[in-house]
Amino acid sequence: MLKHNREFQLVYRKGKSAHSPALVLFYLPNTPFVTVGFTASKKVGNAVKRNRAKRRMRALFYGLEPQLAAGSYILVAKATTVDTPYAVMEKALRKMVERVGALQA
Repeated sequence: MLKHNREFQLVYRKGKSAHSPALVLFYLPNTPFVTVGFTASKKVGNAVKRNRAKRRMRALFYGLEPQLAAGSYILVAKATTVDTPYAVMEKALRKMVERVGALQA
């Protein structure tokens, strides 16, 4: 789990990114195992909405984790994350992971 600002900044600066209407994914293949961070800014909404967005992102990520390559991942919520259907977000996350080249062969 990514916890410190410097870890997030490293992935933001050196990693690959992919965007969808509800999420942004950053990926950096720098570790022998999977590390992840979730973030939702105040643009997403109040604390209740930000927490809900992060819960949804966690569920999406951990459902896809067995198929992911090792490295650092950051999922960033957008304002539409709370209202987007789960199945749509799941499909979008899979496409983003493929775009950044993070799926295991």
